[in-house]
Amino acid sequence: MSQPLTADDLYRFEIPGDPDLSQDGSRVAYVLTRQDRDRDSASAAIHVVPTAGGAPRRLTNGPADGAPRWSPDGSMLAFLRAGQLHLISADGGEARPLTTEQSRPGGAGPAAWSPDGTRIAFAAVDAVRDPKAPVVADDLGWKADGAGLLGTARSQVFVVEVASGLVEQLTAGPDDCGAPAWSPDGTRLAFAARSGPGPEYLGTSAPYVLAVRPDVEPGREPAARERVGAGIPLTAAVAWAPDGTALLVTGRTTVSVGHLHLLRQPLDGSAPVQLAAELDRNVMPGAPGYPGAPAQFHGRDVLFAVRDRGASRLCVLPAGASAEPGEPRYLGLPPGLSVSGAKVSQPAGVAAFVFADGSSFGEVGVVDLESGKFRRLTEHMESALPDARLPEYRQREFALTDGGVVPGWTVRDPAAPAGGPLLVDVHGGPHNAWGPQADPVHLYHHELVARGWTVLILNIRGSDGYGEQHYRAAVGGWGRADERDVLEPVAALVDEGLADPARIALTGYSYGGFMSCWLSARSEIFAAVVAGGVVCDLHSMAGTSDEGQAVSALEVGGKDALTACSPMTHVDAVRVPTLILHGAADDRCPAGQAEQWFHALKTRGVRVRMVLYPEASHLFILNGRPSHRTDYTRRLVDWVTAHTAA
Repeated sequence: MSQPLTADDLYRFEIPGDPDLSQDGSRVAYVLTRQDRDRDSASAAIHVVPTAGGAPRRLTNGPADGAPRWSPDGSMLAFLRAGQLHLISADGGEARPLTTEQSRPGGAGPAAWSPDGTRIAFAAVDAVRDPKAPVVADDLGWKADGAGLLGTARSQVFVVEVASGLVEQLTAGPDDCGAPAWSPDGTRLAFAARSGPGPEYLGTSAPYVLAVRPDVEPGREPAARERVGAGIPLTAAVAWAPDGTALLVTGRTTVSVGHLHLLRQPLDGSAPVQLAAELDRNVMPGAPGYPGAPAQFHGRDVLFAVRDRGASRLCVLPAGASAEPGEPRYLGLPPGLSVSGAKVSQPAGVAAFVFADGSSFGEVGVVDLESGKFRRLTEHMESALPDARLPEYRQREFALTDGGVVPGWTVRDPAAPAGGPLLVDVHGGPHNAWGPQADPVHLYHHELVARGWTVLILNIRGSDGYGEQHYRAAVGGWGRADERDVLEPVAALVDEGLADPARIALTGYSYGGFMSCWLSARSEIFAAVVAGGVVCDLHSMAGTSDEGQAVSALEVGGKDALTACSPMTHVDAVRVPTLILHGAADDRCPAGQAEQWFHALKTRGVRVRMVLYPEASHLFILNGRPSHRTDYTRRLVDWVTAHTAA
C-alpha cells in the first residue's frame, strides 16, 4: 500500500548525481548518495551502469566518494575520496590515492584528464589555514559559505602526473581560479578567474588560458596566464572549440543581473559572439540547487542546458563552432524531465544525465542526440521507496491586477476537501524556480499534503525560466516589486474556496526567507510564518555576507533601496507567530540576520522562536546533516499546524 513521505523517509533516499559518460558511450559512472543515520551524514559511493541496459554495480565503498571522471581510454576512473584524488580500475578493485595530504594539504578538485591520459588538472585552494591562527583579510574574499574562513587562501590550478603522483601548482596570486579544461591538443588549459578592477566587490571573472609544460615539476615557478579578450567580465564556465581556436564560455558581456549566455570567444581576443540569444533563456552550467549541465561540443554542435518554465532542459545548437551557427532546438525528451550533469560521448553520439520528474527524485538516463531516443537506466526510486505516494502538481497561472501573470503549481491530494489550510512556499535565489518534479528537499510539503493541506509554489518576479524580463523584474525592488505576486494568488485561492482564509501559513528559504519576513510585515493574511535562512536587514547583509557587496550593488541597488527593501524597516507591523530556522555557520545569509529578526520580534511582544543549526552552512537543507534536515521539517510542520488549528 502506498504511503505519503515523512521526515524520516530522508534516510531511505537513494539519489544519483554527478554522472560521467565514458568516451565510447558504453558506461555511465555516477554518485549514489544515501543518508547514514548512525554517522549523521551523507554516504556517497561511485556506481557504474551500462548504457545498453543492465543493473548498476557499485564500484567504490564510500562513504565520501564523488566526482567520478573517466580516463580517455575508459580503463580507469579518477574520483574524489574525502577531498583527495584517487584512481580505480573500471573493472573494480582497490582504489589508490593519487594526491594525499602530504602532496596536496588543501585537497583536490574534480579531475580534468589530459587528452593523452597522462596528467590530471584540477582546481583547489593553495593553502590550508590553521584554525587557531588569526584570520588575515586583504580583500572581501576572506570567507565563503560552506568553506568558512579562508583568510588569504585562494583557489588555484594544479596538475598531477598520473604515473608518479607528482603535483605542480600552475597558477598563483590573489585571484580565485575555477575548474580547468584541456585544449584538444593537450598543451593549454582554460579556466575562469577573478578579474579586476575591484573583483572582490562585484564577483567579476574572465576567461584565461595558460600553456602547460609537458613535464610535471613540483615547486616550479607558476606559468604566466593570459586573459582571452576583454568582452566577458562575468564567466561561469569554459570549454574548448574542437579546433582549439576559440573558447565556449558560459557568461555575460556586462556586469549586471541577467541571464548567463552561451558565448564564442576567439583566442585572438576579438569580440565574443553571443550564441542562441533567440531562446531568451538562462544557460545553466549546473550548481547545488540549480540543476544544469556544462556546455560542451558534440562534433561542431553544442549541447547545453537552459531553465525553461520550472525545468532544466537540454538544447542543441547546430554547428556552434562556426561563425554563423544554426537555430537552437530543445532535445525531445519526455515532458516534465528536469536534467542535470549531462555528458556527451562524441563517438557514440549520446548524452548521459541525471533527471527528475513527477515520479522520481532522480534517475540516470541516456539520449541519442540524433534520433532523440531516450532510455532510463536506473530504478533507484522503485528500489528505495517502493511504497511512496507522491503528491499531485496542478499547474496554475494567476492574472495580477497590474497586468502581469504569475505561474505556479498547487500541490495537494486530489481527494482532500477544498477549503482546508494553505502553505505558501517562496523559493530562494531570488533567481531560482519551482517546478513540478518530485521534491526530496521540502519533505514538509509531503507531510502537510498528507494532512489535507494545499501547498502553493509560485515563480514570482525574479524567477528563472520565463525570459530575461521576468528574471530581472525585481532588481532594485526586492519585496516591493514582487509582493503582489504572492498575495494576489493567495487571494485567488481563497476566492475559489480552495483555501481557508483563517488557516494560511507562509514559509520560504534564503530569498524566500527574506520574503517571509517582508510579507509578515506587509500583510495580515498569514496565521503562521516559518522563515528559513533569513535576510531582514540589507545594510548589515552587505557587510557580512560572502556575496553581500555584489548583492547590494547589483540586485538591490544603492543605499536608499537597502533601507526601503529591508523587512527591518517595517518590523513594527509584524504580529504573526514566527519560527526562524537558520544555519549557524551560514556565510551567505549570516546568522546575525536571524538574530536581528528574532530580537526585533521578541522585543515587540511577537510570539517568536529561533532555531540555529550548529556548523550548518547556507545549503544545509540540501546537503547538511540529516538530523538537521529532518528537524527542520518537523519543526516547520509542528509550527504551522499548531498556529492554524481549525
